[in-house]
Amino acid sequence: MDGKVAVVTGASRGIGAAIARRLASEQIYVVVNYSGSKEAADQVVEEIKAAGGQAESVKCNVSDVAAVDAMMKDIIKRLGRVDILVNNAGITKDNLILKMTPEDFEAVLDVNLKGTFYTMKAVSKQMLRQRRGCIVNLSSFSGIHGNAGQMNYAASKAGVIGMTKSMAKELASRNIRVNAVAPGFVETDMTAALGEATINGAKELIPLGRFAKAEEIASVVHFLVSEEASYITGQVIETDGGLGI
Repeated sequence: MDGKVAVVTGASRGIGAAIARRLASEQIYVVVNYSGSKEAADQVVEEIKAAGGQAESVKCNVSDVAAVDAMMKDIIKRLGRVDILVNNAGITKDNLILKMTPEDFEAVLDVNLKGTFYTMKAVSKQMLRQRRGCIVNLSSFSGIHGNAGQMNYAASKAGVIGMTKSMAKELASRNIRVNAVAPGFVETDMTAALGEATINGAKELIPLGRFAKAEEIASVVHFLVSEEASYITGQVIETDGGLGI
């Protein structure tokens, strides 16, 4: 995949950073998108460069449609193409429905659902010109099976699955593939904050008995954007250690 350009949203840490590093290891030029910490994003870029890859960091809040359009136009103008888009940016604002505010519900949908729509729309015109491209959207176990206290998050991730399947049907004739990955529990800063008792309880429910490593999710994403997955589109790959069985 030497010479291709990938945009990975929310790539300054966790799963997004692992995806950025994995794609860069295949000589893909990676745009590390971030919304918060420039320092963290630049650290990912430096790690990629130290390993012999190419990358840059670009700030953009994916819930801002004008900012997304400007980011994609700038990337295409400077780099000439976008071959891969990975929609990883996401937030949580968990609470039971009786305590969940409309603002928290909307904030999660703005980033997780609308942000995914904005980036796919912004990149689709260029991929149609190229008559080639791959999009991978990060959904979640919650988007398939639901999860107490995550009505907003589950709704957003279920919506991502619906958009993935619809986009795959729209763009398949132009050799553009669109798939989703639905992780369960993954070892990240977010899950580390759950506390030991909650983590141990969750592991008891997972047939494989452990949380995934971010690099394991990154490997699935890498497969989906590779030529080895050239006949796969519109699919949702559950990477949950058997939690959904």
